[in-house]
Amino acid sequence: MKKYNVCVVGIGAVGTEMIRLLKKRNFPVQSLTILARSERTEVIDGESYPVKVAAPDAFTGMDFAFFAGTEGAKGASQTLGWEAVKRGCIVVDNGDDFRMDPRVPLVIPEINPEALKAHQGFIANPNCSTIIALMPLVAIHKAAKITRLVASTYQAVSGTGSAAVKELEAQAKAWAAGQPIPREVYPHQIAFNLIPCVGSFKDESGETTEEIKMRKETHKILDASIRVATTCVRVPVFNGHSIALNIELEKPLSPEEARALLAKTPGVRVTDDPKAAVYPMPRDASGQYDVLVGRIRKDLSVNNGLVLWCAGDNIWKGAAQNAIQIAEEMVAQGLLKK
Repeated sequence: MKKYNVCVVGIGAVGTEMIRLLKKRNFPVQSLTILARSERTEVIDGESYPVKVAAPDAFTGMDFAFFAGTEGAKGASQTLGWEAVKRGCIVVDNGDDFRMDPRVPLVIPEINPEALKAHQGFIANPNCSTIIALMPLVAIHKAAKITRLVASTYQAVSGTGSAAVKELEAQAKAWAAGQPIPREVYPHQIAFNLIPCVGSFKDESGETTEEIKMRKETHKILDASIRVATTCVRVPVFNGHSIALNIELEKPLSPEEARALLAKTPGVRVTDDPKAAVYPMPRDASGQYDVLVGRIRKDLSVNNGLVLWCAGDNIWKGAAQNAIQIAEEMVAQGLLKK
């Protein structure tokens, strides 16, 4: 098997999981280079990795570059992404800077792998919540055509980054000890609280940037005719996003039919026996490749309506795993030549 020279740009929460998953998924790595703002050594699972300074020439001779920036850590792909492409490297970008760029395919490999054929050396990872929501929706859309989608997200703090994970832990400990609650990452206490703002408010629509992304990315990946409304909420969960999906369909589809379709959908695992207290939860989804889906039932407020509840690992399938799957798909399709 041919092996590839791979680099990971950024070594925060997502970058660290990219390193782990490249090994766990047996990606054919010839050499692995970590690039960041400063030169240093990082230890991951007891193994030391030298970190080099990210600069255009660092991409010379590389086959794949995974840009690991989260929504809160932008800039690397803006500065270096196309420079890497110029040097013959395939870029897979986890950030949001180029998702709507017409030159850049926005890809979930289980849903639209054909979009990779038009790549110009640069591929974008969708938003974590978009990936988790669309994984169970694609089969339903193919069977009965979704006309309207209302998505309500419950997003873990790991989506903000490692500093937010540490803040939730520190706040919980402080609360239990009766001490003042420390707060630096979020504008409000996140422990034992919900914050109905993921991203920021950029315009007069009343939507956050996260909510706008979910609508626009759903249109680019799945179908531009779907009417999409979203409300994104940050919740005091360390890892794993959950989403309630209210779906309006063009033609009837029973919960039983939907359950049967989802049971055959790659990357989706049906977890649906409410009477036995079996349903998707972020704790169970964390550290899993699949998106869990359950609470499958009729939406009685509309004709041809369904309701789903899903949960997925936002750092794995919502970010690092999806990026590596894109590279795996490109290798499988023989698409490395630009």
